[in-house]
Amino acid sequence: MKQEKYRVPTKGKISLSDFDPDDSSLFEGDKSEGKTALLKINEDIEALQEKLYAEGKHKLLVILQAMDTGGKDGTIRSVFEGVNPQGVKVASFKTPTPLELSHDYLWRVHSQTPARGEIVIFNRSHYEDVLVVRVHSLVPEDVWSRRYQHINDFERMLSDEGTTILKFFLHIDLKEQAQRFLARVEDPTKNWKFNPGDLDERKFWEQYQQAYEDVLNKTSTEWAPWYVIPANKKWYRNWLIAVILRDTLQSMQLEYPPAPANMDYYHKHLLEMTLSEPDQP
Repeated sequence: MKQEKYRVPTKGKISLSDFDPDDSSLFEGDKSEGKTALLKINEDIEALQEKLYAEGKHKLLVILQAMDTGGKDGTIRSVFEGVNPQGVKVASFKTPTPLELSHDYLWRVHSQTPARGEIVIFNRSHYEDVLVVRVHSLVPEDVWSRRYQHINDFERMLSDEGTTILKFFLHIDLKEQAQRFLARVEDPTKNWKFNPGDLDERKFWEQYQQAYEDVLNKTSTEWAPWYVIPANKKWYRNWLIAVILRDTLQSMQLEYPPAPANMDYYHKHLLEMTLSEPDQP
C-alpha cells in the first residue's frame, strides 16, 4: 500500500523534517479531482461503517492530533460525511476538570473508547499529556517521560480487547498556520474560531515539534501505528486519511449478521398484510 510511506516505523527514528507538509504525491490529479475522489470513498466508508455497526464485533478508534489550525475538525467533517451517527462518536479532550485531575490522566480517556460496532474519533487525546503538559512543564519531566510506556500499554490493552487503532498527526508548517489564523480573522463567519491565546502557543512551535517527534518515535506500534499526514493541502489530507480508513475497514472483512430463520415465511406473511390493509384516505 503506497500510503505506508506516511506510516511511522516501529523501529528507528523519524524527523518531521523528513515529511513535506505540502506533499500530494500519491494522488494523480488536482484539487478538484481529489475532492471528487473523496466523495466516492465517502460512499465506501458509509457502507462499511453500516456493516461495522450491524455486525457489532469490531471497534475502531481514530486519533487526530495536530498543531492549532491543523485541521482536525475539517477532517472529521469531510472524511466521515454521511456515516450513521448512531455508530460514530467524536470525543474532544480539553483542559481537564478538577474531577478529572483528581484521577490518573487516562481515567477520562478510557470511558470514551469505542464499544463493539462503533467508530470513535478522538479530537485531541491522551497524547496531550505528553505534549502540552511537557511543553508548559505542567508536571516534572520524570512524570511525563513515564507516560509513553503507559500509553503504549493502554493502547495494547485496547488492541488485545478487539479495538483497531489508527493515529494521525496532521502535519502543517508555520507559514500555513499563519495563513489559517489570518483567514479566521478576515472571515466574519470564522471569527469565533480565533483564540488570541493560540498566538501565544505559536511561540512554542519548535518545542511542540520536538514533543511530537518524540511521541511519534516512542508510541508508533504495530497495534497502534502513527501516520504523518501532509496537511497543508486540505483536500489531500482528507483524501489520504479516507483511503487509509477505508482500507482498514475493508481489511476487517465485515459482514451483515445472518437473517432470522424462516425469512420466506415472514416475507409471505408481511406481503399478505400489506395487500389486505385498506388504503389510507
